[in-house]
Order: sequence, then C-alpha cells, then structure tokens
Amino acid sequence: MRKTAMLAAAACAAAVIAAPAGPALAASGSFTGTLPDGATWVADVPSHWNHTLILYSHGYGPLTAQDAPDAATKGQLLAGGYALVGSSYSGPSWWATASAVGDQFSSLAAATRITGAPRRTIAWGTSMGGLVSALESENPRHLIDGTLTTCGLVAGALNLNDYQLYGEYALAHLLAPAQAIKLVRYADATEAGAAATQLSTVVSGAQGSAAGRARIALGAVLLNEPGWFTGATAPAPRDYAGQEAQQEQEIATFLLPFIMSGRQQIELAAGGNSSATRGVDFSAVLRSSAHAGEVRALYRDAGVSLDADLRKLTRDADITADRRAIATLARTSMVTGRLGVPELDIHTIADQLVPVEQENWYGKQVRRRGSGPLLRQAYVNTTGHCAFQPAETIAALHAVEHRLDTGRWGDTSPQALNAAAAVLGGTGRYLRYDPPRLVGGLGEPR
Repeated sequence: MRKTAMLAAAACAAAVIAAPAGPALAASGSFTGTLPDGATWVADVPSHWNHTLILYSHGYGPLTAQDAPDAATKGQLLAGGYALVGSSYSGPSWWATASAVGDQFSSLAAATRITGAPRRTIAWGTSMGGLVSALESENPRHLIDGTLTTCGLVAGALNLNDYQLYGEYALAHLLAPAQAIKLVRYADATEAGAAATQLSTVVSGAQGSAAGRARIALGAVLLNEPGWFTGATAPAPRDYAGQEAQQEQEIATFLLPFIMSGRQQIELAAGGNSSATRGVDFSAVLRSSAHAGEVRALYRDAGVSLDADLRKLTRDADITADRRAIATLARTSMVTGRLGVPELDIHTIADQLVPVEQENWYGKQVRRRGSGPLLRQAYVNTTGHCAFQPAETIAALHAVEHRLDTGRWGDTSPQALNAAAAVLGGTGRYLRYDPPRLVGGLGEPR
C-alpha cells in the first residue's frame, strides 16, 4: 500500500501527461509527457499487461526518452505483457546522472497514473543507465522491487575518468611527446573532438613500429581495453601481437573519439576535471593489471625499456584535478554498494566502452557494504558494448523475477541462463567468468 500511495502522490506533482486522467485501470498504447524540469518521458503498455512495469534507463547520448534498449527487445517485452517507461533525463549534459534518478522516478509515477499500480516494478539500465539503475537499487524509495543492469557503468564516473586519463596520457606522452594534445578541461565539444582526432592519428601512425605497438599495448592496458574487438573468437591468451592489433583498431577508430568527447560532457556536468596524473605511480598501476604480461612481452620484443617509459610517465605527470568536480561526481555518479533491492548485472567479457573489469570493482564494493547476497553477476561470451541478444537479456530479467517471486535467487549459472535464453529463441552465450581487477580505479595504487 505504501508503494501505491507514494506513486500516486508523486504522479500528481511530477508530470504533464499526454493521456486523460481516470480510474486506476490499465490503459494500453503508447504515451508521452513532459516533467517539470523539462525532461520528457515515454511509456508503452500492452493490452494484456502482466502487471510488471519496467523502468528503463538509457545510456550516455542524446537526451531522448527511451523505454527499452532496442526495438527487438522492446517488441519481445511488450509481447510478453510487460509495460515499459523511461525518461530522457534533463541534463545539464549527456552525462545526466545528476537528474536521471529523479526523472526516472517521476516518469514511473506518470506511467502509473495510466496503468494503475503495478504488482512489481523492475529497474533496467544500460551502460550509463546501468549506473542510474544501480543508484536506484541503493535508494529504491519503496518504488522498485528489483534491478537488472546490462553493460552497466557500475564503477562510476570517478573511476572512469581516472583510468581513461591514464591511458590517454600514456599514449600521448610516449607516442607524441612533442605534440600538445589536450586531455582535460575542454572548452567545448569542438576542442575535445579535435584532440581525439589528433591522438587517434598518432596511435594509427605508431602501429607501424614494434616500439609503437608496445606503447599502444601499455596505453590499452591502462585503459582496461580488451584484446578482442572483431571476429567470432578472441585471440589466444598468449597471442599478444594479435591482442595488440585488435586494441589498436578499437582505440584509434572507435574508443578515443567517443571517450574524449564524452569527457567534455562529463566535465560540463561536473563543473571541471575530476582526474589527475600528478602523483600516480604508473609502475604500480601496471603491476595491478592482469594483462601486464602482454605489455612486458611486446616491450621485450621491441627492445624498448618498459621501466624507463613508466618512470617517464610518473616523472612528467602534471595534470591535477578540480576538487569541485570530484565532489560533484562523488555525489551524483558513484555508488556506495549498499543495495536496497535484489540486483542482477550482466556484461559482455570484451566491452570496449565499459570494461568488464568494472564488475570486479562493483562486486567488491557491494560485498564490502554487506549487500553481497542481493547481487548476482553473469557474463556473456562476446565482444562489443551491450552486444546482447534479446533472449539473453530477457532470460536475465526472468532470473530477477524468480528472485522477487520466491525471495531467493534461483539458478543463475551460465547453463541455466543459456537454457532460459534457448526457450526464448536465442542461443545463449553465458559462460563462467571471473572479471579481472579494474586498473587505475579508486583504491588502486596511486
């Protein structure tokens, strides 16, 4: 009763709804509205609603309302009887975590005026939206019952900014020390884009020499980048040349343009730069990586001193952080790990934008806070950011529902999730996997 009352009260104050007011009965169709802060929301309700409402949080990108990760998954969810709702977020930039949780709960309230009170509500987030849904898990406000995060940025913005800067700095300083490549405090998106193009060109050019390839591998490891970008299978564990070739492709053609432009949007939201290189011991950071062997092997083959490069990086590091930006992102874009509802996270094992290592950091944080029994994590054997089949994500959703129905987790093993995906028409690529340690994250060697 408390959940129903809170939703109804919030709905009265939260939204301008593009549907007539009426009794607490489900209405089917597509609905839109605008929240007082300017965010928009969208909801889809099937005629055969199963009384489960999915609160979907979209990832980093344009502030456009979405209520599902993709059209195929949306179609299957609606066919299965689920109602869907999600907001655009109100900004102030594409990094919208400061407003996202409030906008999502207000959108939920608006949708509930249309559907009536759901039997249960499940938060579902993708990428940056996975961070949003993880934050909702920590303060569910008696409005959500469980959470599914997919390819979630669950280690938060401070970790993200730190390790990305470490990798960018290593690439710029070792491959093009004479070039002034700006890495932080961008004036605007144009300046960030120009810097990304400049560094991408440097990386592409360095691939032609053994020394360049060794230094690209070092940058890739500091970035937590996987050695699998294209192809049906990953390079062999000791195929370091093959792994580096894949890393160069992803860094130069895909990663740097995305993350350096993304940094400008995060800085806009944070009011400055949250990450620093000054005081970082890059030898210690590399030692913390499970993939340091790749770097050592390629440096040895190139006849270049890895120790000298690491000393150079440590000695010359001079980028400082803005305290205001750190405080803002700590408040709006970092988890505590203290869960209020059950949560299942799924991640591909080779994710270029949100490395799977984030799940290692997050799992430790949740267990440290005593919430380990509420969390389950599962991994899909493929490359790509959020590269899931609809059947794989819906199988994970059913696992969350089982937890809500029974009060205990059922079988979330790879075999069980793959079998559930097969029932839904997918092949299922879940595997048993232990994600490596996040390199350069909070609490790592500094």
